[in-house]
Amino acid sequence: QLQLVESGGGLVQPGGSLRLSCLASGFTLGSYAIGWFRQAPGKEREGVSCIGSSGTITYYGGSVKGRFTISRDNAKNTVHLQMNSLLPEDTAIYYCARRSVNYCSASWSLYNSWGQGTQVTVSS
Repeated sequence: QLQLVESGGGLVQPGGSLRLSCLASGFTLGSYAIGWFRQAPGKEREGVSCIGSSGTITYYGGSVKGRFTISRDNAKNTVHLQMNSLLPEDTAIYYCARRSVNYCSASWSLYNSWGQGTQVTVSS
């Protein structure tokens, strides 16, 4: 059974860091593109970053570049999102998702398997 489970969210002060993890089961994570998305209250879901099966990495939106880093541990079937220098505007539910192909897209509608999400709150 295909499953994605996010973890690592929480409450952090501005300027702090969090490391999100997306544990995959039921399939070989390294064969597919895995993306991180986020959705803040009252806002559209937006792409954060994605890693393709070849290791190609894309960051969506200028606000996270230089602060967030996506990585993949194929041995543990896990994708991580390291988030540094967090800002209040990073507050959202963060989701990982899998495409049925091995390359990334910024469009969340092209991802067909989703985790349940993990809440990230950046506040003093």
